[in-house]
Amino acid sequence: MNITKVDVGGQAIAVVTGREVIIHDVQSALDLMATVRYETGSDRIVIDKSLVSEEFFDLKTRLAGEILQKYTNYRMKIAIVGDFSQYASRSLRDFIYESNNGKDVFFLPTEVAAVAKLSSV
Repeated sequence: MNITKVDVGGQAIAVVTGREVIIHDVQSALDLMATVRYETGSDRIVIDKSLVSEEFFDLKTRLAGEILQKYTNYRMKIAIVGDFSQYASRSLRDFIYESNNGKDVFFLPTEVAAVAKLSSV
């Protein structure tokens, strides 16, 4: 896992990259949050969806809700980047839509869009 700090519009944003799944469960999501805060001082994370367990995108597992509730409780904003069109679940599409209209969690197509969004909220 690599964490790069990007400063945009006065906001420090942590861009997390890597080659393997980083977020498997609630604890690994909390560990990532703590690591980002410690290493960058940022409360904003951009992460590619390939670094997030596929279970996260199956809302029946409740993993997404549990993780994102923790991020919201700890005042950490997160943007998950990737192509979400492969998911056929209407409830997931609705979840993504509602998240994107909020102020803490975003599902965006590119890292550039994610950094721009997190720098403006």
